Amino acid sequence: MTFSKCQVEGFSRLSKHEKRTWVRDYYLRGDSGFIDELTMLDIADTAMQDRIDGFIENPIGNYPLPFAIAPNFKINGRDYAVPMVIEESSVVAAASAAAKFWYPLGGFHAEVVSSIKIGQVHFNWCGDSEVLMGLMPALKKYLLEASEEATANMRQRGGGVLGMELLDFTNEEPYYYQLRVTFETCNSMGANFINTVLEIFASHLPVFIADHPGLKGTERHCEVVMAILSNYTPQCLVKAWVETPIEHVGFLPESDTVLLARKIAQAVRIAQIDTYRAVTHNKGIFNGIDAVALATGQDFRAIEACAHAYAARDGKYRSLSSCTVENGIFRFELTVPFAVGVVGGLTRLHPMAKRALDILGNPDAHTLMCIIAATGLAQNFAAVRSLVTTGIQKGHMKMHLKNMLIELGASTAEQENAQSWFRDKTVSHTAVRQYLETMRTT
Repeated sequence: MTFSKCQVEGFSRLSKHEKRTWVRDYYLRGDSGFIDELTMLDIADTAMQDRIDGFIENPIGNYPLPFAIAPNFKINGRDYAVPMVIEESSVVAAASAAAKFWYPLGGFHAEVVSSIKIGQVHFNWCGDSEVLMGLMPALKKYLLEASEEATANMRQRGGGVLGMELLDFTNEEPYYYQLRVTFETCNSMGANFINTVLEIFASHLPVFIADHPGLKGTERHCEVVMAILSNYTPQCLVKAWVETPIEHVGFLPESDTVLLARKIAQAVRIAQIDTYRAVTHNKGIFNGIDAVALATGQDFRAIEACAHAYAARDGKYRSLSSCTVENGIFRFELTVPFAVGVVGGLTRLHPMAKRALDILGNPDAHTLMCIIAATGLAQNFAAVRSLVTTGIQKGHMKMHLKNMLIELGASTAEQENAQSWFRDKTVSHTAVRQYLETMRTT
């Protein structure tokens, strides 16, 4: 097979070794270490490696991330050790610290407000919208009957199609209408189920319009544009919160608890007012949410897309969390929409996703939503508390110290000495490099 740097035919049909060789030869100038580095990270169990390779197209290697535990979470009265997968230093430490802080104060509380998901059939139709609106009861019955076989198992589990409405967008796009369908998918994230049902609707919608006796002429023509779920699920909503008398908010002996509580509340309020701050504030929330989502095999991109849209639902991007200090009570709260599943997808295919769910006690989807939201709230509380007290860099750079030392080639002994030296000093890349240079010349 002939290759060129710019274009290659049949790349997916190459063996993994051939793919690696092509990347090395054409994009890494024949770097002799590249294939060895990839091979070093291969899993010895070939069946497991084949399973992981099957997740995506054109795999050439594994990209490990640390699988960590944040202990001491109490959520709705139950103790959890929360699995987290993330590469950013200080995230797991911050979540763990917040969990430990709130544990004796009752821990985190969380509830699923609703778990409704949404799908859409987008189509063009040139008739009278009022006529089509009038046919909706008959259309709904027709489509539900057409999808009975596909929805049977989900209905037996208590889910299925909940509702259907016709939306007229012809004032924004000529002839454009939408069927918006709501679903309950129980313990599955439900993407495949929803899309399967929507495609059945899409194939039967033109038939209904073509055959209905109440329509005639050009009105009988319906052109389906697409049928797909929406990852914006503002009705699939979970709320998590912590609260305590204000005198318990202090975490250092010299803390002025009233001032600390007020500063935390104002910091959150700033993130509700200023979009520049809100983006960074919400990113911190997702340090926690994404880490648990990754560990448990969830679609973290869908979770983020949904929540960021929700953060801008009134036309301005705002904080997803809120904080109040009223009547002597400090309350920190997060309300966020997202959909998760504990059956299907990676939750059973990826060995560590399965183990993560085992560690959490094999929760149902609602419980997992609560755990993920509570972790996001813990991360947010820890970050804001640091910002209004010691500053974010002190703890963050301490966690980066080990990475810096490894990057600079420090020996085990040098790492141990540096950890001790920087215990009460400011950590920076320059300071660490200078410390090592001094140690090595004395």
